[in-house]
Amino acid sequence: MAIYLVRHGKDDEGYRGGWSQRGLMTQGYRQAEKLGRYLKENQTLFNIKRIITSDLQRALDTAGELARELELPLQRSMDWREMNNGVIAGMPNEIVNERYPGLYFSGLRMDERYPGGESPLEFFNRIQKAFTRLCAEEAGSSPEDNLVIVTHGGVINIIYHMIRELEWNNRGSKFPASYTSLHRVELQNGKWRLTLENYTV
Repeated sequence: MAIYLVRHGKDDEGYRGGWSQRGLMTQGYRQAEKLGRYLKENQTLFNIKRIITSDLQRALDTAGELARELELPLQRSMDWREMNNGVIAGMPNEIVNERYPGLYFSGLRMDERYPGGESPLEFFNRIQKAFTRLCAEEAGSSPEDNLVIVTHGGVINIIYHMIRELEWNNRGSKFPASYTSLHRVELQNGKWRLTLENYTV
């Protein structure tokens, strides 16, 4: 069986992301439409049976397009949200730079929280727990039933580090995750492995 991780479509990069509830731009909808059609046209290959999505709007918008094409319901979950950046979520970059100069994810200590948000360590632990639980659940499911998780770049990056058994921190290198990219994780010989990386249609 396979777990497909999908990053949401393009949103407005002039605003801080994290737990922002801003939705997709028109381009992001088009990207999600295109991916949805691709998955539908190749459903015999992908065999998607479930769609789980972060409940942040840009992920919901993306997942909605996939669900429409595949005629599947959505399962929403806070587990797959991006890093909680607290008070600056959805705020224009210009305002953040004025009110919170120098406040960036890579500038935080691992145990330092965003104002009103979480720390990088708390973010990692949240995703590690969610992904470990999901893998345990899916290991016992039908090998033919695959699922999609629509989530965020930061989440996908943590999962890459987990699977490759690499130490993760908020200042290290990042694995690429383009808008509406596909990343496949499969259970092979008792071990979860990445078998498709940053694939875009």
